[in-house]
Amino acid sequence: KYNMHGMKKEGSENRPTDSERARPLRNNRNMTTSNIVDLYVCLICGQGNEEDRLLLCDGCDDSYHTFCLIPPLQDVPKGDWRCPKCLAQECSKPQEAFGFEQAPRDYTLRAFGEMADAFKSDYFNMPVHMVPTELVEKEFWRLVSTIEEDVTVEYGADIASKEFGSGFPIKNGKIKLRPDEQEYFDSGWNLNNMPVLEPSVLTHVSADICGMKLPWLYVGMCFSSFCWHIEDHWSYSINYLHWGEPKTWYGAPAYVAEQLENVMKRLAPELFESQPDLLHQLVTIMNPNTLMAHGVPVYRTNQCAGEFVITFPRAYHSGFNQGFNFAEAVNFCTMDWLPMGRQCVEHYRLLNRYCVFSHDEMICKMASKSKDLDVALASAVYKDMIIMIEEEKKLREAVRKMGVIESVRENFELLPDDERQCAKCKTTCFLSAISCICKSNQLVCLYHAKELCSCPPHRCHLRYRYALDDLYPILSALKLHVATYDEWSSKVTDALEAKDNEKKSLSDFKSMVEEAEKKKFPENDLLKQLREAIVEAEKCASVAQQLLNNKRQTRYRSGGGKSQNRLTAAELQAFVKQLYALPCVIDQAPLLKDLLHSVEDFQQRSEKAVSDERPNTSELQQLMDLSFGFDIELPQLQHLRERLEQARWLDEVQLAHATSDSFSLDEMRRLIDSGVGLVPHQAVERAMAQLQELLTVSEQLEEKAHNLLKTRPPHSLTNLLAALEEGGAIPAYLPNVLVLKEAVQKARSWLEEVEIFQVTLE
Repeated sequence: KYNMHGMKKEGSENRPTDSERARPLRNNRNMTTSNIVDLYVCLICGQGNEEDRLLLCDGCDDSYHTFCLIPPLQDVPKGDWRCPKCLAQECSKPQEAFGFEQAPRDYTLRAFGEMADAFKSDYFNMPVHMVPTELVEKEFWRLVSTIEEDVTVEYGADIASKEFGSGFPIKNGKIKLRPDEQEYFDSGWNLNNMPVLEPSVLTHVSADICGMKLPWLYVGMCFSSFCWHIEDHWSYSINYLHWGEPKTWYGAPAYVAEQLENVMKRLAPELFESQPDLLHQLVTIMNPNTLMAHGVPVYRTNQCAGEFVITFPRAYHSGFNQGFNFAEAVNFCTMDWLPMGRQCVEHYRLLNRYCVFSHDEMICKMASKSKDLDVALASAVYKDMIIMIEEEKKLREAVRKMGVIESVRENFELLPDDERQCAKCKTTCFLSAISCICKSNQLVCLYHAKELCSCPPHRCHLRYRYALDDLYPILSALKLHVATYDEWSSKVTDALEAKDNEKKSLSDFKSMVEEAEKKKFPENDLLKQLREAIVEAEKCASVAQQLLNNKRQTRYRSGGGKSQNRLTAAELQAFVKQLYALPCVIDQAPLLKDLLHSVEDFQQRSEKAVSDERPNTSELQQLMDLSFGFDIELPQLQHLRERLEQARWLDEVQLAHATSDSFSLDEMRRLIDSGVGLVPHQAVERAMAQLQELLTVSEQLEEKAHNLLKTRPPHSLTNLLAALEEGGAIPAYLPNVLVLKEAVQKARSWLEEVEIFQVTLE
């Protein structure tokens, strides 16, 4: 059977109506006139106006305006209402007065399940498996926020697995596994094993702490909840839902822990005045929306059967069960937790909160077995122990100056925890404590040496576990064990965080990995980061080398088309930036940077060449030749190719004009035909217009010359000379015009001969 904790709100019997709440004073006929006047005055603002907003406390009859309360009330509440003063008095009572109560009956697991399913089915009036999780969540927070309704649910919480059994298999346990399931006995995910795995420092805590080292079981029903809290000693926790309906979780990151606490204290100050460690009591629930409205980030998840949920150190979390389910949870502490663990003990001291175990005792126990620790854990213990010894040295010096002279060695670990707790702050003493003969059954930690009793200090005794001279050799042995690792760790950390010129080479990184493997350093996060940096650097180096190899044949074959495997200039720029962002230096980085500069220079020259009014064939050809040396996607190439074709065509046209004696009509037509296929350009358009005009004029002259030559009777020499004068200004090769010119020349020669002959006859 399981003992179930019930959660119950106060009853709603005999609650006053809203009208009675707003005007309660007129019904009290036994009050004196002065008392009645006092009750009409708000104790906060001292005013008696707005009588309909004046509330009367059901506990002490004091009056308050709804808008004067912190936080203010928007409406007159229904049901019983208590003022802040009464609420604080109520909270100062023993824990049984509020929060969770012990259920009056015991259940078998089957009986509890039947009760839980019947409750949920009746509440939502539908089969349990058909109720949406969103509906349950909405109803849960409605119930939390309302005063008008009572809902009582029960929760089988904090059930010791040592007594009732675990949901995970344990050796020599009742669960029998098949041969292929034997691995689950020793699996690290078996919650009976996780707290005492080698990386968990809880392995070095002697006591079997129920809930921390030994799993606790949780049997939930709809609306059963776990309030906002963090784990003991700010440890990690892991929760596994074996079966049943989901568990809804809310969590806030560790870095907002104090912010969350401050918001709760600000919204409910009277609760924390009487109990500063209220959030450690698991009795405080607050809507996540309220926290988020005050700037606290909150995350949620639904944990389903077969899923783990892990909470990190000092990460506040809360939640509720969607229905009947069975979960198991335990704590664990990895070496990164050690600084937080020490910080937590300091926090507990301020709150006068009991410790579950002695942090200093655990550190000393690990330090005394330094050779059995892996170097990473030993290094973390060494750093924590330095802090511990320095603090202890200051405290003992302060006690000595106070006048405490007598001292005696005490094996605190042999005492029960309740016999070595500080009478003031409740911390568990281990390294030292102060006692006095007037209170032989009490002691205090060195922080509260002056608060034990009023006796003169010389009557007190310093009880110590180790002399400081005993601790230094332990620390030295620890340092010797971790010196090589710490040196390597420091070197790796500096290398991973180095900037610019201080960066190590890729070969240096590989050497550090080889050193770690040779000296058998643990596979920790630092070594993992180093390996990941090497893998990333090698990938980048490989890509960089491919870019530097200049695969020109790809561009020739593709005709300059886009390649899916080729980087763009922007991607090359980002890649170079990535190379210089690597924690190590690779040889290809400066070469690739030079390549990037060459590409950028190419782009600038290309833009200028493309934008020139008259394309320059030589410059364009140089740029095209230069592009073949880049294994980069260059969008300018298409424009360069177009401009180069235009420039070559213009050069042909210019050359044709320069050799007009051979510039035939067919050549004109050929140039015009090839020019038509070019991309439009101002210079091309002008040349095309000139060519077309020249062709038209030339064709007309050719036709005219042809007609003059063929016409019968022939034209006069004067007409022929006029036609020749017209065709002589055309820079082109015109055959008919040339024939006509030859005919005219012959005619003129004949006429000259005739004139000479006539003169001779005379």
